[in-house]
Amino acid sequence: MITSIELGNFLAHSDTKLEFENGVTVFVGDNGAGKSSIIDAITFALFGKHTRKSNKSLIKRGSNEGFTKIGFSINDKQYEAVRKIDSKGNLSAKFSEIIGNDRIELAAGERKQFGESMTHEIEKTIGLDFEKLKIASIVQQGELNAIINAKPKEFKELLNAIIGIDKLDVASESMKMVNKAFREKIKEKIGFDDTDIEKLLRDLEIYQNETKEAKPEKNHLESKQEKLQNEVDELRKKIEVETPKIDKVNQLELRKKELLAYVKEAIHEIQHEINENESKIHDCEGCFEHVNLKEDLESKIQKVDQAINDTLKKIQELTNQTVSLKEKQLLASKLQLKDNKCPVCDSHVEKLNPLFQEEHIKQEIMSLKEKTISKEKERDVYNQKRKEFSDKLQNSRDAEATLRAHSIKNKEDLKKIQEDVETKKQNIQKIPLDVNGNLLEISQIDSHARTIFENILKLEIETSGFNEQEFSNLKKVVNEKQANISQLDQQIGAISEKISKGEKQINIIQSAISELKIVKEYITSLDEIQTNIFSRDGPVATSLRSWALNTISSKASEYLSLLNTKIQRILLSEKIRDVTITCYSKNEVLELESLSGGEKVSVALALRLGMANLLGTSNLNLMILDEPTTHLDAERKKSLVGVLSQLSKISNSETPMQFLIITHDAEIFEDSTVERIYRFESSEQGSKVTTL
Repeated sequence: MITSIELGNFLAHSDTKLEFENGVTVFVGDNGAGKSSIIDAITFALFGKHTRKSNKSLIKRGSNEGFTKIGFSINDKQYEAVRKIDSKGNLSAKFSEIIGNDRIELAAGERKQFGESMTHEIEKTIGLDFEKLKIASIVQQGELNAIINAKPKEFKELLNAIIGIDKLDVASESMKMVNKAFREKIKEKIGFDDTDIEKLLRDLEIYQNETKEAKPEKNHLESKQEKLQNEVDELRKKIEVETPKIDKVNQLELRKKELLAYVKEAIHEIQHEINENESKIHDCEGCFEHVNLKEDLESKIQKVDQAINDTLKKIQELTNQTVSLKEKQLLASKLQLKDNKCPVCDSHVEKLNPLFQEEHIKQEIMSLKEKTISKEKERDVYNQKRKEFSDKLQNSRDAEATLRAHSIKNKEDLKKIQEDVETKKQNIQKIPLDVNGNLLEISQIDSHARTIFENILKLEIETSGFNEQEFSNLKKVVNEKQANISQLDQQIGAISEKISKGEKQINIIQSAISELKIVKEYITSLDEIQTNIFSRDGPVATSLRSWALNTISSKASEYLSLLNTKIQRILLSEKIRDVTITCYSKNEVLELESLSGGEKVSVALALRLGMANLLGTSNLNLMILDEPTTHLDAERKKSLVGVLSQLSKISNSETPMQFLIITHDAEIFEDSTVERIYRFESSEQGSKVTTL
């Protein structure tokens, strides 16, 4: 049982200390006075759990830290649990056994990762964890009569919570997660899961039908392709035979063009030769006449040169004589007879020598001048003649040089050239300069042309009967058939790919189906486990509820038999979705609606105690009732006090049952046999607790 509770700066309590004994302890006071804080103090000290939003909210406003301490006894052993929290959220805890004045530490803190847990030690000591304590020992406000006033379906849910059917729900969800994870793993591995088997079977049938239909179509296309290929092979053989001819046809045309080009070039060269010979003939015409005059002209020039020389000499003599006479004339002009006397010797001269007569000399000079002019004219005539003879001689020499340059020795050579020119003119006039002309005539121009013509004749024989248009049509037919073969090849490839993919998919699907059938068997087994074992409506849950209902019924009936009521036995039974409560007296079935208020409270408490016993007997032997009188009329409230007084005196084990009652109805406990009543009041310093 709980022996003491101490709260320091915990919720509304600054410094509150409570002492407890066996039996019934009552907390009274108005709402908000701090009564329910005692429940949080107990659960926080023992398990670190509470009903508030956060740990920090447990600290009294204005304080830096808070704590709660609970003392309790089990089997004559004294224990103490203390938990503290500061404003930073730091927690500390210690669980000790009290022996005399010594405190022996059993556990401290919550270092669960190191296997150290104060909560775990307390759970082992009192025999309950927090969740079970809430159900077995703490009846929240309004829940006392709710157990018998609840609808059958709601009672079933309460029962499920008591016996842990909700754990089956968790296990069921875990099984679903296992199934889901297993399916996902299978899907990741195979690409499908067991839910896809029907779809895979349909897909398998589709692929099998498509593959079955595609194979004859492929065979048909392959047969058609083979036939076309044979036709193409035969046509290619013809093309192989005819292909060299197209080259020879081309060669033939090239040879014809070559012959014509060569002949044109040859004619051009012949024409050039004719032009050169005609120029030669033109240059040499009359040359022989000029050449024949050469010797005569050379003789004449020689005679003229002699005559010119003689004339020049005569002119020179006349010139000299003239100069001499002019000198004499000068002297004669000075030798004038004066008084018939010589001007030199002053001798008497009758008559001067004519050579010294000025007049005579003038006449002689005039005569010489006339002769000189005559000789100069003669010289000019000779010079003119010489020029004429020189020009003719130069022409003769030029003609001789021309003949020598053209290698013409005589008139017969020139005549031969003239005849050759005429012959070549006649020959080239006969040659037709057209590809379509007579190639034979064209080839007669020279030996090389005849050689080309012979090659042309040979190519014409080799290409005889070849039709280029037919050959082109043949190639076109081959190309068309080859294109058809390519199309067929693509179609065959597509069908082959379809068949290959289909067969691959068939193998994949068949393999997947084979594996998924095993998977389905396994998942079916898991589903059966989930349905039969973990489902709240499955056989296991139903059996658990049946056992729990019988156990609660038996224990509740034991408690009722000790109370002063007409109810001797309670029977809890489960129907499809409901749990019903049936009460029995010694002789008859009692309807719940027919029970008095006290009897209903007795049934409710008996059922609560039966449920607590089902959870495992608590070493604390404690039950906390929070506002149990809510919604009860005056008669039922008094009945509740009476029932509690009786139950507190009933030995459920070696230690009597301990009840903590939280209520604001203090008057109902007046004149009662409760062990202690604490009054809770609100003040500026916090909750104030006094003993009544």
